[in-house]
Amino acid sequence: MRGSLQLRSAQPVRHWFSALSLACCTVFAQTPAAPEPALAQTLSQLLRQGFDHPQQALLALQRLTATQQNLGAGVQRSLAVTEGRLQVMAGDFEAARRIADVLALDPDAAHAELLLRAEIADRLGQSETAAGFAQQVLDSLAADCPQQGLGQAVQSQGCDFRFAWSVLRILIRTQFKEGAMPLAQSSAQYALALAEAGNDKALRSLSLGQLALIAQAQGLTEQADGFLAQAHKAAQGDPLNLAQVKNYLGSVMGFRGEATAQLRALQDGVALARQADAPRLQAHMQSNMADAYLRLKQPALALQASQQALPVVLASKDLRIERSLRQNIAVALIQLGAFDKARQELQRSMVLRGDSADQGVRAEELRELGEAWAAAGQAKEAVALFHAERKLSAELTARNREVSLQQLKIKYDSDRKQSDLDLLQRERTLVDQQLANRGLAQQASVAVAVLLGLTLVFVLLMVGKVRAARQRLQANELLLRAQSERDPLTDLANRRHLLAVMAQQPKAEFSGALLMIDIDHFKHVNDQYGHSVGDLVICEVARRISHAVRAEDLVVRWGGEEFLVFSPDVDHETLHRLAKRILMEVGALPVQAQDGPLRITVSIGFAHFPLPPAMLDLHWEQAVNWADMALYTAKSRGRNQAMGIVTVSAGDAEALMQIEADFDAACSSERVSLHQVLGPAAL
Repeated sequence: MRGSLQLRSAQPVRHWFSALSLACCTVFAQTPAAPEPALAQTLSQLLRQGFDHPQQALLALQRLTATQQNLGAGVQRSLAVTEGRLQVMAGDFEAARRIADVLALDPDAAHAELLLRAEIADRLGQSETAAGFAQQVLDSLAADCPQQGLGQAVQSQGCDFRFAWSVLRILIRTQFKEGAMPLAQSSAQYALALAEAGNDKALRSLSLGQLALIAQAQGLTEQADGFLAQAHKAAQGDPLNLAQVKNYLGSVMGFRGEATAQLRALQDGVALARQADAPRLQAHMQSNMADAYLRLKQPALALQASQQALPVVLASKDLRIERSLRQNIAVALIQLGAFDKARQELQRSMVLRGDSADQGVRAEELRELGEAWAAAGQAKEAVALFHAERKLSAELTARNREVSLQQLKIKYDSDRKQSDLDLLQRERTLVDQQLANRGLAQQASVAVAVLLGLTLVFVLLMVGKVRAARQRLQANELLLRAQSERDPLTDLANRRHLLAVMAQQPKAEFSGALLMIDIDHFKHVNDQYGHSVGDLVICEVARRISHAVRAEDLVVRWGGEEFLVFSPDVDHETLHRLAKRILMEVGALPVQAQDGPLRITVSIGFAHFPLPPAMLDLHWEQAVNWADMALYTAKSRGRNQAMGIVTVSAGDAEALMQIEADFDAACSSERVSLHQVLGPAAL
């Protein structure tokens, strides 16, 4: 199955994400204008205890509240938000919402209310909503906690560094999951600066762990190792923090595709969590261990680890981790051949997902499940998931591209508005000058004439400049449209350009040939060599495909490691030779990477439309689907080959749809005849 374009990696987002989520067990935030340091430190310890033992922490908070005399407004807010956060940790979201509603009545408690609502949304898996609340708080804290002069702001107690750190934690997780690594890195560096300004070793170790994970996600291995070493040093003497650092280490190893090292780090972390009496932290790491076992093809151990963690996760009502566990259990059951039980777990996972907008996580889940069903020989379910994951990945790509285009449009609109403002200002200056000239006209008519002449020249110059500025803006808009139809990595045409080309064809009379091309085992390249090598491979394959096709053929980067070639006016024999040339051009010579040569091959599905012998008309999107089904057949039969559709026994559109619904069966019954073209390694 193909991966999401949003973030390519060695391990699904849902498992990297859990490493960041564990930071909440040592978040010590209070409200802005926190009480005296002694009380603030006590509340911090209660929050730390509450992650694993929320009920005990709530009882301790009640006893603490009873001992407080003459409570000021700031202390009351701190006690209230602490209780609300502990209720979130206990899974009592209604109680937490009631506290947030009370805080909403206090205009001085806006930060505390928004943080509490952000944590509720975060625990319910509503990451976009949580990030929205967090960003509001962070924007309003900019004056209290400026990145310049942060140490002085913390020392004077004008900046509650723990509160700001808590807000950043939520924001970092969303930025990381969405693949916005530069933003996540900037936020994590700010969080580290807060921890260091407050001289908090626990928060410092967690911030360094976050930075290590973000660095590894960008392929910066040496930088990630440096951050991990610093995190381990900062956590010395604290079993709980050491356990969390081990969890970060496990996630980093998972990114690198080193499943054995990942498992070893997580096993060490579980032992430390047990020593620190942290059952929920232990359950989170057992969930990650299950993923490592699956990567090592040990489904029985993965199932055991997931089932050990599940009761703790259910008790804490942590829906995000429960969903991850259900996914691991389902994949393990598929690998063990217990298909009915696997479907039951997937149904539970679907209920947990609800209306969640976490499309990046969902795309990775679909990829993982599709590969598991395919490996188990369940082709029908694998194909369905394959198409669902590809559709979702395309939506993610389109959404990311639209965001980029909107940002560019905002920039150019801003330039245009600034130009208009400059023009208005100049016009106003002209009007003022003209009024002044009228007053001077009574005294010196000659001077007025000279000034009017100069004014006319000035107006002409301004008009010329405005016209030139508008021409530049129009040229920029044309450039923007052109750039929006090119893939930024390979400089090939993208889907937007193909849509423009296909819009010129009759809607139900597509004519020509399509070749759908997919890089074989591309996920292994990313897992073993990292994203920079993966990008190099994509660019080189794009170059070789472009070299192999004819001048009139259109090569499109379809998504991820997938390409589409549209060949107009080509006969069947030429189409077969074209598929052969692409196979040989890509696979004959290795790709030269920094770590040495890589043997890269592709699989191809191709067809000529209309489909013979009935020559039924198809929309171009249906034609793409037929080429895609041929591609899946090529991959299922061993890869490094091309499968072309020769004939289709269908007399009408309904018969064609029946074949499309079960393509494998149609091939087996010879209703579809295929032509095989072998790649260089298969000869």
